[in-house]
Amino acid sequence: MKRREFITLLGGAATWPMAAKAQQPMPVIGVLSTRAPGADPHLLTALHRGLKEIGFVDGQNLRIEYRFAANQYDRLPTLAADLVVRRVALIVSMGTPAAPAAKAATATIPVVFGVGDDPVQLGLVESLALPGGNLTGVTTLSGELGSKRLELLRELVPTATLVGVLVNPTNVNAEAVLQDLQSAARALGLQIHLLRASAENEIEAAFATLLELRAGGLMVGTDPFFNSRSEQLARLAFRHAVPTVFQFREFAVAGGLMSYGGSITEVYRLVGIYVGRILKGAKPADLPVQQVTKVELLINLKTAKTLGLEVPPSLLARADEVIE
Repeated sequence: MKRREFITLLGGAATWPMAAKAQQPMPVIGVLSTRAPGADPHLLTALHRGLKEIGFVDGQNLRIEYRFAANQYDRLPTLAADLVVRRVALIVSMGTPAAPAAKAATATIPVVFGVGDDPVQLGLVESLALPGGNLTGVTTLSGELGSKRLELLRELVPTATLVGVLVNPTNVNAEAVLQDLQSAARALGLQIHLLRASAENEIEAAFATLLELRAGGLMVGTDPFFNSRSEQLARLAFRHAVPTVFQFREFAVAGGLMSYGGSITEVYRLVGIYVGRILKGAKPADLPVQQVTKVELLINLKTAKTLGLEVPPSLLARADEVIE
């Protein structure tokens, strides 16, 4: 072999690893969501922001396939199974109903969840510190704050004796949350009337029932369906003059009276970061479940005045944000 040919051959060989690396297919992850396509785009923006923070951008070095249940929770197992058949590298499951569906669909594909309830109680992980298995994720533990939201509502409406609690009956954790609320209500001297809704028209019907009962207030339960209906809930509560407390700030910003809970956008961002860490080689079993421990109290003072409510100075002083 001539010297010039040999040098050319060596030069070509040096580019082989780079060429092979460039030809490697992008990892594909699946996002299993309880929501409808196009609902709450700021949440998916937060997911993308978390991914970008750790070096992943959809369409550049990552591809995302979405599966939206459109608030029909019975579709989640089929959608999760479809992602497994497509052999995605990882499944993101957003919302308490989506996470058990992803867990049931696979014991090998990594799953990163974002839930508002206790993942141990839901049977998703063995413990928060040591998840074990193929699941880990982020929780706001917002379901555990239900009794505190009830207490805040009573403080704002001290004359209330009957309070409605709106739940989604298709949520797997609804019963456990209600049991905790019943105990809290008894301690506060309140009577709870249970209202169920899993569709938009049923929310309208729930408010009609509140008016018939002359309820002193409403607490909206923790559920992805209600999260995606923040504006509708705020509008109905305002129209029917029902003092209402919800979990996420989006409700108070939309005109609702009061919200108390963690940040759902922060949950999505942190999920994105965990996805990136796993794609880089970390194992779900070794990543402790993150808790969004900071909670925010928002009071819409304009709405309170319209409802004829005088917000106690002590409550205003504790608020993280007052909307005027």
